[in-house]
Amino acid sequence: MRILLVEDDLRLAETLAEALTDQRYAVDLASDGALAWDYVKAINYDLLLLDIMLPEINGISLCQKLRSHRYLMPILMMTAKDTVTDKITGLDAGADDYIVKPIDLGELFARLRALLRRGCAITQPVLEWGNLRLDPSTYEASYGHQILQLTPKEYSILELLLRNGRRVLSRSEIIDHIWKIETPPDEDTIKVHIRSLRKKIKAAGGSNNIIETVHGVGYRLSNN
Repeated sequence: MRILLVEDDLRLAETLAEALTDQRYAVDLASDGALAWDYVKAINYDLLLLDIMLPEINGISLCQKLRSHRYLMPILMMTAKDTVTDKITGLDAGADDYIVKPIDLGELFARLRALLRRGCAITQPVLEWGNLRLDPSTYEASYGHQILQLTPKEYSILELLLRNGRRVLSRSEIIDHIWKIETPPDEDTIKVHIRSLRKKIKAAGGSNNIIETVHGVGYRLSNN
């Protein structure tokens, strides 16, 4: 899952980005509303975590602009203000939820999970494909009864594949969904992660071809 964090307080932004990355989200940072708008036009985000008090374009105006241009991703607004009027203003601008600073990380993660479940029609509480199982609430993946010991990137790739099933994902699509905009890897890196995923699934009793290569296109889950 890819999140755009829009926050002009650099220390807070870095703290939140690190915490979100630990939760296996790919996080891009924008320090003002104008830069955030440019990012949204270039990249498909699963969710925006948006501060209200921003330079260039404030959070309320950005939220209104996004909705007027038919961007439908969930938006969670952050603010130091805790009044009913501020909450109503944010929600009326098109935000889906609201969290007050100082931010409790446990509450933030719970609100993000709820918005992502609501905002993605194909999201399920537990993702399954045959004997392959991934539980986003516990960050555990397993094949049969055996837990798969995955790296964060392997977990994210497997989750993306499970959410798309038979839809073919190109290497560039996988990179766009999982890596930060500042640090995209070479496409051959995806080959390495896919090879490692296949090896771990096979060691747990699965087929080596459960992740199918569609030559010249990308990857998808196999029906076999």
